[in-house]
Amino acid sequence: MQIDKLKIARVSTVPFFVLTQLKAQIEALSSSGMAVTVITSLDEMSDKLALDKSFTYRPVNIERAINLSKDFFSLLALNRVFKKCKFDIVHSTTPKAGLLSAIAGCVARTPVRLHTFTGQPWVTTTGVKRSILKFCDKVIARLNTHCYADSASQREFLVSSGIIKAEKISVIGAGSLAGIDLERFDPQRYSADELQTLRADLNIPETGKVLLFVGRITPDKGVHELISAFSAIVKENHEVFLVLVGPFESVGESIVNQVNDAQVRDRIKTVGFSSEPEKYMALADLLCLPSYREGFGTVVIEAAAMGTPAIGTDIYGLSDAIVNGETGVLVPVKDSAALKAGILAVLSDAQRLSAMGVAARDRAIRDFGSNICSELLIKEYKRFFN
Repeated sequence: MQIDKLKIARVSTVPFFVLTQLKAQIEALSSSGMAVTVITSLDEMSDKLALDKSFTYRPVNIERAINLSKDFFSLLALNRVFKKCKFDIVHSTTPKAGLLSAIAGCVARTPVRLHTFTGQPWVTTTGVKRSILKFCDKVIARLNTHCYADSASQREFLVSSGIIKAEKISVIGAGSLAGIDLERFDPQRYSADELQTLRADLNIPETGKVLLFVGRITPDKGVHELISAFSAIVKENHEVFLVLVGPFESVGESIVNQVNDAQVRDRIKTVGFSSEPEKYMALADLLCLPSYREGFGTVVIEAAAMGTPAIGTDIYGLSDAIVNGETGVLVPVKDSAALKAGILAVLSDAQRLSAMGVAARDRAIRDFGSNICSELLIKEYKRFFN
């Protein structure tokens, strides 16, 4: 079969994931001649997908949480779409979309069924819920033709955990889900005056160091340890400011609101969700991502492309995104004291900070451009039909 005749379905739980992570890759598939259909739940961001003429958008409700009745109807809906459209490849991302697509694709006899793992929610759960979520990943692995992990360490974790056999899972290129847009994540987009204005808007003095967090503000992202480490840094009279960019989830807001020290509160700048996180990355001295679990940590590479090194936890995924001692620093998970020491060690050494920023940007350009990652994925698709 000719590659430009392939019919592809990309399935994710919500439009936000497609718009922020997959859009450039999907447009590259379309530009190569493939007929691409995007399937996600219908929500307030669906209109943006519907307006994109490079692919067809088909909404199918897919709940993020476990809901047996709704999940059953979602499964039936996906199966109907798969049978009607006769896709050559169904490629899913996100856990629930992956499970339902694997089952529906198998029943519909879709020739090639693929899934990309981007982190395991069961890693931070216990009891029955952990067992159920782990079983779901095993179903995804069993029913799909092939699977991908977005980092080498995540692949090793999945294999060693008994989720999938080594021959059924691989990593595309150097990793990441779809790479990053190097034209968007380019520090040259922002002038010194623009960054000075942003600093003033955040009420951060010229001498203040900027520690940045970008992502969901939730315990799984290590927000408790981040706030604890930052509070200790401020109390030692270091002129550091913490900028939080991202939506509050779970009990993340309560963790931030529990800060009682007025000086610490004044140093925390909460931005909320931003469609332009790169401008904060351009301003930041150091990105901090002390997650408990991470498939790869795309935000680390986005910051790297902006010339901003990162400090993160030494867990699978982040250990691939950050080259310890070269493009950033890795510290033990759930260790606020180690996190504090790591932050101060980097921020207090201007020469080291600068060298890490240069190395981080060089690596992002060399290995993680979205064009490179898209070309590698197209080659992957081709190999199933050779």
